Amino acid sequence: MHENTGSQRDAASTIFNLPDYRVIDAIDLPDGGRRVVIESIEPPGCPSCGVLATKVHSRRSQKVRDVPVAGAMAVVWAKRRWFCLEPACARRTFWEATDQVPHRARSTTRLRDQVVSAVITSGRAASEVARAHGVSWWLVQAALAAAAVVLPTAEDVSVMRLGIDEHRYRSVRWFRTDDGAWRRFEPWMTTLVDLSTGQVLGIVDGRDSTAIGDWLAQRSELWRERIEIVAIDPSAAFRKALRTYLPRVAVSVDKFHLVKLGNDMVTTVRQRLARAHRGRRGRKDDPAWAHRMLLLRGADTLTPKAWDRLETVFRTDDPTDELSAAWGIKEQLRRLLATDTLAQAWDERMRMGYFAQLANMPEATKLYDTVVTWWDAIEVLIVTGATTARVEAANTGIKNIKRTGRGFRNAENYRTRILLASAARTVA
Repeated sequence: MHENTGSQRDAASTIFNLPDYRVIDAIDLPDGGRRVVIESIEPPGCPSCGVLATKVHSRRSQKVRDVPVAGAMAVVWAKRRWFCLEPACARRTFWEATDQVPHRARSTTRLRDQVVSAVITSGRAASEVARAHGVSWWLVQAALAAAAVVLPTAEDVSVMRLGIDEHRYRSVRWFRTDDGAWRRFEPWMTTLVDLSTGQVLGIVDGRDSTAIGDWLAQRSELWRERIEIVAIDPSAAFRKALRTYLPRVAVSVDKFHLVKLGNDMVTTVRQRLARAHRGRRGRKDDPAWAHRMLLLRGADTLTPKAWDRLETVFRTDDPTDELSAAWGIKEQLRRLLATDTLAQAWDERMRMGYFAQLANMPEATKLYDTVVTWWDAIEVLIVTGATTARVEAANTGIKNIKRTGRGFRNAENYRTRILLASAARTVA
């Protein structure tokens, strides 16, 4: 004797597996498709008084969009209109509604959840997800917008370390001014990230102090007071906004961006020397140009063969020793940023200043002046180790979103996609 201890639903309802519904009919259509007829299991309560209905007023068939089950199918809901028999209730009849098919809905909740997951978790384009599920792009976008509404706001997140960095929203555009001249337009946006979790808190237009300041001004005073450290790149605009709206916060400058400034200084010196000595740009048969990437590598990462190539560059293609001097100052900056204490950092800064004075090059002087200008933020970096690494990781995810969608024309849809994807990664 076999006792059934599993589900009491019929086989078709078990396979279809739509909560609160059962399958009452399934038909193969002449064109090869299928039509499944369903009805709700439990009698609903009156929307006004909540009393459970017991008497059916009428029925009608309603087409419902649902997830594909073993292929596409047409789903028809045998929807019932019920009487409300409560004498004190002003409502006499009402149409039933469920969690899966709410009032006025034409798509199941599980379909909307699945398309959101396909776009956000799987990283697929909204148009591709719409085609795969047999729905319109507008339905997918509406589901994404609805999901974004229930996301926690920045105010709901307790942030102690904040990261700020910019990214390009769209490709560079050129437009003609009224006087006929061409002007370059770069559509930048700024990303604000919780450095503790990597969650994107906001996306604002532009990368100036006004954009950042307006976003910070919208946060409550209590939220702003909780922030202890903000990591940024060496941007005067970002620092201006922080001084205005977060005057007591410790600002840390990102190590990667400082090293990049050092590399840019070496590249500028190399290009200047090529024009001065050869009257042209560097070519592949010029040792300095051929090993231009070697010049940017850290000394601690060079192999013996790499050292030999580097020394060959300085010996054969650096008659004034300016290139080697620039390289040495760049390495001194790296040593400064690798220190563990403020006393060590100060000593390395003094050596860098001495080297820059001996080199007597405008590029080296400019780099040292930048270090002096941002010295307070460099000290915070050395003590706390706060960088914009998580912001850069978020910007990499944003680039992948743009690539998947082949770019975005609607900035609000763009922000929605970013915030949803970031929240999903944070929860995971």
